[in-house]
Amino acid sequence: MASAKKDYLNSASIQRMAKIRKIKSVFMTFLIGVLTGVAVLPLFLVFIFVIRNGLPAMNIEFFTSLPAPVGQPGGGMANALVGSLIMVAIAGLIAVPVGVLVGVLLSEYREDKFPSVVRFVVDLLISVPSIVIGLFAYALVVVPMKSFSGWAGISALSIIMFPPIVKATEEVLRLVPNSVREAGLALGLSRWRVSIYVVLKGSRSAVTTGVILALARVAGETAPLLFTAFGNRFWPTSLSQPMPSLPVQIYTYAISPFSDWHRQAWAGAFLLLMVVFIINVLARVLLTRGSGGSRT
Repeated sequence: MASAKKDYLNSASIQRMAKIRKIKSVFMTFLIGVLTGVAVLPLFLVFIFVIRNGLPAMNIEFFTSLPAPVGQPGGGMANALVGSLIMVAIAGLIAVPVGVLVGVLLSEYREDKFPSVVRFVVDLLISVPSIVIGLFAYALVVVPMKSFSGWAGISALSIIMFPPIVKATEEVLRLVPNSVREAGLALGLSRWRVSIYVVLKGSRSAVTTGVILALARVAGETAPLLFTAFGNRFWPTSLSQPMPSLPVQIYTYAISPFSDWHRQAWAGAFLLLMVVFIINVLARVLLTRGSGGSRT
């Protein structure tokens, strides 16, 4: 009789504990959901606000015309779009190969002293504000050339793009199992061939994702371009002259007293937001496909 009573009490205690755990689980799930909503809410508000103001201002003229003279309605940002594409593309051509190779160095030769020094420099560089890098490019390129130029903007963007590519490449390559490297070495390949043709090639999808995210980051940079490329109202014809860019054009129009320029600034902000959003989605798709491929 006493044993049956003890079993009954233990069973009741277990049921009570299970009920308490279930309540805690539901409460924590609700709390995490609320906090996630709070974190995501600003992003949705930005999206809604920019779409509501920018989408109605989009038209064909925005993509095909030069900016209108001061105070005159109409015109577009075609020159700024071309200028941004040129500078981001050339900056990518400079920063991507160097950044990927430095990432390989930090991942595959991590036990040496030199990669430790390089990693320290990259960590410092990634924390430097972009406006400071713009001032550095101004002193390095604009002052000697005695003119704002596309080259100055490209140098600033490539410096900003470099550390994220290095960190992304290093982190991705660190996830590759050592057994892959040992298998390559066992086949008689040299260490650098294993690093480039086995480890890096097998992680190209994830590395590409990091590169794309770095390109998306510099596409919206404004402060460094104000000190370097500066911008102009005509088609870009030379990298040795001031180069128009979309972020700087948006900034110039946003602080102007003209309502039509404000409208075009919202259109530019909408376009820039959509470009960054699409690039991020593309990066996630590539990363997912890369992960799926690695599992198989």
